[in-house]
Amino acid sequence: MKKIGILGSTGSIGTQTLDIVRNNPADLSVTALAAGSNINLLEAQIREFRPQYAAMWNEEAANELRIKVADTPVKILSGMAGLIEVSTVPEIEMLVTAIVGMIGLRPTIEAIKAGKDIALANKETLVTAGHLIMPLVKKKGIKFLPVDSEHSAIFQSLASAKHDTIKQIILTASGGPFRGKSAHELAGQTKADALRHPNWTMGQKITIDSATLVNKGLEVIEAYWLFGVTAEQIKVIIHPQSIIHSMVEFIDRGIMAQLGTPDMKLPIQYALFYPERKPLQGESVDFLAAKALTFEEPDLDTFKGLPLAFSALAAGGSMPCVYNAANEKAVSLFLEEKIGFLQIYELIAGGMAKHKVILNPSVEDILAAELETYNYINEKLMRKV
Repeated sequence: MKKIGILGSTGSIGTQTLDIVRNNPADLSVTALAAGSNINLLEAQIREFRPQYAAMWNEEAANELRIKVADTPVKILSGMAGLIEVSTVPEIEMLVTAIVGMIGLRPTIEAIKAGKDIALANKETLVTAGHLIMPLVKKKGIKFLPVDSEHSAIFQSLASAKHDTIKQIILTASGGPFRGKSAHELAGQTKADALRHPNWTMGQKITIDSATLVNKGLEVIEAYWLFGVTAEQIKVIIHPQSIIHSMVEFIDRGIMAQLGTPDMKLPIQYALFYPERKPLQGESVDFLAAKALTFEEPDLDTFKGLPLAFSALAAGGSMPCVYNAANEKAVSLFLEEKIGFLQIYELIAGGMAKHKVILNPSVEDILAAELETYNYINEKLMRKV
């Protein structure tokens, strides 16, 4: 029986992780859950899975939850201290980091220090602090397993291959809802338009990131740290069918790819049970129905999220944090319908242009760069009002 904790249990990855727990009651149990502010769903999860600990980022929400579940033995925590406590309780063997945003950074670091295996679904952790995380993972000797479908595909494709046999990593992207559109056409796209992903059912933030190709940019930076390759060894191609989740080409020109339907439960379950494989309910790929798998070059002139990511990676240090923070703030504003779609790119580029790189940033430096970027965007918008 593997005991797990989940940061972000009420989100898309978190709820799908709990589906896997529900289907494997003899193999998995939940020791700790954490969420942002969804009181009702977290209460339901507490009553079903009976964790020992639960935390909410929002203090008021935690107080309300504490009253609602007073008839259970669960310990309710809140804020950053609460997230760190649920991430480091002695009983937990693996922590699923599915919480969105930079608030996942400190709990993940503390969980690694405490010797917990990590199933990583929080992009910000590696994008902003890969230079801190990967040496710590090596030092503690823990399992650090990617949940993102593309990185899981790469991890599976590498299997027992040696690092020096990798020629290139090929990240696939669906192209999102706006594939093939021009910059002129993108200017008029609304929040509702951007949330209509053709293949995947995801949270709002990651769906917008898919539309801008920023999601793929974040994945490039993650792959750089996860697999120890150079930026030049990472290639992105558009694969509209989302059946090939990513590939690895080796020095002998052989290519290994991981294929499957667009279903996040596969990479989640793979991480939870690694190196074993367990049965998973759902549809398999029907190649006869698919008929063709197609590939395209990404339009880097229109979808600037991807080239901006490579620029951030080339600058190094604190610049990927600024790229991530500017996008996070810009997407939030777009979802609030305060800016247009193309302004997301403008705000990312502006934040990066303004930032002075710190080459080997501490956690404090990273958080300061995030705040600096938020302040820049807030001031820029205030000047326009």
